[in-house]
Amino acid sequence: MCSLICLWRPAHAWPVLVAANRDERLDRPWECPGPHWPDRPGVIGGRDLMAGGTWMALGARGVLAGILNRPGSLGPATGKRSRGDLPLQAASSRSAEEAVAALRAIDAGEWRPFNMVVADRDGAWFLKGLGEGRPVVSRLAPGIAMVTAHDPNDLASPRTARHLPLFQASAPPDPDREDWTWWEARLADDTARPGQGAEALRVPPVNGFGTVSASLVGLAADGRRCWRFCAAPPGTAPFVPVSLSP
Repeated sequence: MCSLICLWRPAHAWPVLVAANRDERLDRPWECPGPHWPDRPGVIGGRDLMAGGTWMALGARGVLAGILNRPGSLGPATGKRSRGDLPLQAASSRSAEEAVAALRAIDAGEWRPFNMVVADRDGAWFLKGLGEGRPVVSRLAPGIAMVTAHDPNDLASPRTARHLPLFQASAPPDPDREDWTWWEARLADDTARPGQGAEALRVPPVNGFGTVSASLVGLAADGRRCWRFCAAPPGTAPFVPVSLSP
């Protein structure tokens, strides 16, 4: 289960700020974010070397897309397409609204269940594929939305129940000053109450699974984009800027 936190602020200089931890099998190979797909010019993302897709992608037009598994759907399945193709499709779009319109029409039965966040400077959406029919689509309200394997801000998720109030109460990052300090620290939090390991935002390695990387992304109203990436469990390595040049 991954975690994605999206702060949506209409009419702000930085309307979209995103923090995300990627939780995955430790032996599943991947590459850091880059322009890995010649057939999708301008799209930057980390590449999953097993299936060829990504968990998060950012397009040249400022469309950001991140995908997460729903409960009980970790890993590939025979006869199903890779969920990692969906962020690439979305980030290739001219706008988040265009991306969502296309995703709304897909047959969700072709993929294992997924949660997805798609955003640009004009709006943010949540989509969930339930393994059949069409994806369920909703616009995110202004403020903080925390997505795990559950729906946004669903307190049935122990992780959301613990960390959502902390994000809501915090001062947001300031990308103009390159200040993401508090969000960096929150993504690195691997603490949990006794017997409540599912609360940890950074998942310690257990049975070959854990948090493997983290991202901090900002989308500005004037079209600027920034992405800071940690190529290890956050707190064990620095966040560094991702080159977004063509």
